[in-house]
Amino acid sequence: MTTDSIPSAGIRREVRAAVIIVVAVLLLSVVGAVVWGWLAPTEQLLVTQPGRGATLTGESVHQFDALAIFVCIGAVTGLLSAVGAWRWRAVRGPIMQLALVVGSVVGAFAMSRLGEQVAQWHHPRPHDPPVGQIVDLPAEVGSWLALIVQPLIAALILLFLAALSSSEDLGTGFAGPFGASRPIGDRTHFTAITYGTYRADGHAGDSVAHAEGYEPVGESRSG
Repeated sequence: MTTDSIPSAGIRREVRAAVIIVVAVLLLSVVGAVVWGWLAPTEQLLVTQPGRGATLTGESVHQFDALAIFVCIGAVTGLLSAVGAWRWRAVRGPIMQLALVVGSVVGAFAMSRLGEQVAQWHHPRPHDPPVGQIVDLPAEVGSWLALIVQPLIAALILLFLAALSSSEDLGTGFAGPFGASRPIGDRTHFTAITYGTYRADGHAGDSVAHAEGYEPVGESRSG
């Protein structure tokens, strides 16, 4: 294997791992969407006219409740995905960070859309209800700002774990930031190094310097 192929092999390995991380985050987001769709409260309306209704007293706060539940589920999803990705020690690095953020952004969007669909399946809208009937409206996310929570928490948690790491290689055991195959402890030994008129012979840790044209001076003996 050539020297150029070593980083390439490491990058290919980390790219495959990044795809797995993105898919895992999406699956976890789907689970969060189903949970939110079942937990999000509905908003009750009183039908006053055909196709129109009035919100009952206190029901408008359920919009905030649904949004708060979505934010909490997104935060937990971001936390679990970051901790789970960090446990994959061999692929820690910038590619993992990018995969986690991309997966969390797409996962948050999928969670909102799928969660609203699950809420509609759980609380279907009645078709042409009569006047005077109380109907339940399924919950909606209502704000795109809620989608920022999951990728933000995931990125911050991963950066926090990286900052707490006591080793410069983040515990991967490899020298390069993009999955170089050479371990940290692998070092090249030099057998001869020349510095001007001086030459150092021997191996690493065992070098003797000689000056050209000079001989070592022995210890002077008295007497």
